[in-house]
Amino acid sequence: MRFQYDTIGERFVESKTTAAFSAADTHTLLGALDALGGVRGLDTLDLACGYGYNTRLLARGGARRAVGVDISEEMIRLARAHGVIGGDGVGALEGAVGAVRPADAAGAGAGRDAGGADAGGPDGTAGRDRGTGGGAAAAPAVEYVVADAAKLPQMGPFDLATAVYLFNHAADRSALHAMFRSIRANLREGGRLLAIVPNAGAYPHVDWSPYGVRIVDRVLEGDAPLLKAQFLTQPPADFEFREWAHADFAEAAVEAGFSTVGWQPNRTPPAEGARDEAYWTAYRAWPISSLMTCTA
Repeated sequence: MRFQYDTIGERFVESKTTAAFSAADTHTLLGALDALGGVRGLDTLDLACGYGYNTRLLARGGARRAVGVDISEEMIRLARAHGVIGGDGVGALEGAVGAVRPADAAGAGAGRDAGGADAGGPDGTAGRDRGTGGGAAAAPAVEYVVADAAKLPQMGPFDLATAVYLFNHAADRSALHAMFRSIRANLREGGRLLAIVPNAGAYPHVDWSPYGVRIVDRVLEGDAPLLKAQFLTQPPADFEFREWAHADFAEAAVEAGFSTVGWQPNRTPPAEGARDEAYWTAYRAWPISSLMTCTA
């Protein structure tokens, strides 16, 4: 499970930019960030950052520091290759989810000086890049780090951490709790964690194929069932994850020292074209994910 995204590579990028469930997740996350008053001037940490989409959203929203972390060297390579803030289809995806684009980060505090691009590597050193397009020189630095979320180095403190489909990849209960402890150790007192987590119990009762992902099997083993799935790209990309209950996530968060744990339902974008109101109504009846909110 640990290295599956090294193989998926660009097909994960395709799924992120086309799948309906990703559009709903982005709409949900942006709404939560807006409710917190935005990210301008905050130090932010994006876990399971993949190719850096959400990391760059944080930077474009005016974060003082935006650090993306992923265990997959291939995902971090893709993140660095997409290095120009706003230059990888972010605007197109925001349009697809009906999101209000964050304020232009130009002129915001730059956080660390990025200097030149740093290739970084699997030893956990950060690769830094900054936008190079017109007017982007003052944009905040974006850093990418290859690291295991269960064994994070001390990189903070941060005001905000985001984690989109991180905790479902914990192989066992010990790893799940270690992830929450590592995140808590990198947050300031009062810092927030916003996590998109899968909803348990859908397979085999619900078909998520119309929304870009298909569950093909559920194997009872270990501390949580193993779900075998596919991103419905061309060709489909196989992946797997653990079906943890929300109660398991909450237990781990409390044990790690988070003072509050809350849940919000997944929000869906405005109806448009083939994704009309009937389409999103069916999705909301049994959505793929929920938003978990924690306060340090």
